[in-house]
Amino acid sequence: MTTTAPSPTTETYLVGHWVDGAQIEAEPARTAPVFNPATGAQVGRVALAGAEEVDAAVRSAVAAQRVWGGLSLAKRAAVLFRFRELLAAHTDELARVISREHGKVLSDARGEVARGLEVVEHACGLPQLLKGELSDEAATGIEVFTLREPLGVVAGVTPFNFPAMVPLWMSPVAIATGNAFVLKPSERDPSAANVLARLWQEAGLPDGVFTVVHGDKDTVTALIEHPDVAAVSFVGSTPIARQVHAAASAAGKRVQALGGAKNHGVVLADADLSDAADHLTAAAYGSAGERCMALSVAVVAEEVADELVALLAERARAVRVAPGDHPDADMGPVITAAAKERIEGLIGSAEREGASLVVDGRGLVVEGHEEGFFVGPTLIDHVATDHEVYREEVFGPVLDVVRVADLDEAIDVVNANPYGNGTAIFTSSGAAAREFRRRVQVGMVGVNVPIPVPVAWHSFGGWKDSMFGDSPIYGPEGVRFCTRAKVTTQRWPARKVAASFHFSGDGEK
Repeated sequence: MTTTAPSPTTETYLVGHWVDGAQIEAEPARTAPVFNPATGAQVGRVALAGAEEVDAAVRSAVAAQRVWGGLSLAKRAAVLFRFRELLAAHTDELARVISREHGKVLSDARGEVARGLEVVEHACGLPQLLKGELSDEAATGIEVFTLREPLGVVAGVTPFNFPAMVPLWMSPVAIATGNAFVLKPSERDPSAANVLARLWQEAGLPDGVFTVVHGDKDTVTALIEHPDVAAVSFVGSTPIARQVHAAASAAGKRVQALGGAKNHGVVLADADLSDAADHLTAAAYGSAGERCMALSVAVVAEEVADELVALLAERARAVRVAPGDHPDADMGPVITAAAKERIEGLIGSAEREGASLVVDGRGLVVEGHEEGFFVGPTLIDHVATDHEVYREEVFGPVLDVVRVADLDEAIDVVNANPYGNGTAIFTSSGAAAREFRRRVQVGMVGVNVPIPVPVAWHSFGGWKDSMFGDSPIYGPEGVRFCTRAKVTTQRWPARKVAASFHFSGDGEK
């Protein structure tokens, strides 16, 4: 079945589950509203799956995986290559869908598809990724070899802020390695998931190998508890990541659960301040700050702090805030009215606690979109680490400035924070950069690179409260997460070999 992105002029539309190669069009028992954040208006509804719908979807995936997992690597790779071409060709369609339901600007939406495309391209090399290991003549006439086999059904629970990219970080690796993949996207911007399902089908993926079940907390619980789901991959807030990790582990499943972040950008006195200000501004306010890798804290050497804050304020005021489909927009709205209210509340708390509100994004009104969920770029100076705006993951267009004396104090600030997703340092000193890289307790580090998301052939994952479990997403760790090792020891004797009741200390002679 073929679906297309709903027209922007459509009053409301229904986003149904995608099971067995088709979107379910029947009226669901439960739905949730879907909004356009730029207008504040409801544009659609999304089905919410209960335990019965989840069970039907997983049973379909189990049957499909038995076939898919038995296909040759060459046949699987051919599907991945076709999916790669379709994804590239439909980037603009996906970007429009993402922008309408998430609010991010079109260029940023195209960028998230591009980052997902990198993982698809990496997965296209699955014959190389799945090469096993062989020990010939481990003992006389005996060889031992290790192969990696699929788990069965892998479930992905993905966040609203990257409705295409995060599913594309999970599903290509799971599918390439021979699994079926069941996606539970965010109910806030669900349509991109169904577009991806359609493209997988058009690429030749057998029906049932990629399944979409929309839903809420009850849907996630049903997936975690389902006996035929072998692994759960989750990206979301830290409290929910902790719960998912505990519940899935207790159910005997593999689990990778990526949580929140409070990413610091350290600016030393020897940095190019204009360049640092440019990158901090883009990394803090891009996608309205709704990124787990956003730089939300600038940790600045005191001797250059006044100069840098002046540059940051100038750039923050120049950010063009508009609906995501506006050609000149740098930043769009936040995802919901509740998110807007929470972000503005945290900005107010900083002012009450004694921080300096340099640029205040509260109360921003975009002409013609007065009901939209807009918060303007906000810059807060003299933030202390016990301020609420620092302790909380704001997930909005807010940049805190924490002043420090030197590199040692900057590292102490970063390491004391409970989150450990990403960090960056801006400096012209190789010695300082090396010391920072070695001492900082964070999973992903950038040196004069503001958002250090690894390329697809490395793995994405943070430390501390930013990740639960020991398996990052995609890259080599992603392949290991989606497969399990099977070791075979074999002999083809030309003569009868005597049986033994004990292990030989030095192998068969």
